[in-house]
Amino acid sequence: MEEVEIGKVLKYFSKIGVAAIRITDGELKTGDTIKIKGHVTDFEQVVESLQIEHESVEKVEAGKDVGIKVGGVVREHDTVYVVKR
Repeated sequence: MEEVEIGKVLKYFSKIGVAAIRITDGELKTGDTIKIKGHVTDFEQVVESLQIEHESVEKVEAGKDVGIKVGGVVREHDTVYVVKR
């Protein structure tokens, strides 16, 4: 199982459980498994939906910011990886 770094958490919206993530490398698609890791954060989940400016998208490339519903608390500067199986 390989983990490829693709971005960083910019902000976490706790009331709605959404993380704003800046994609810095590669791309992220719905259905991908991601891992979010930080000082106290460490979990994996499948990406069920992606949103850019409140519009649903199927994939996002490097250089874009995207909102993702997350299953746990994340923090600014946590690293986001795509898990390749």
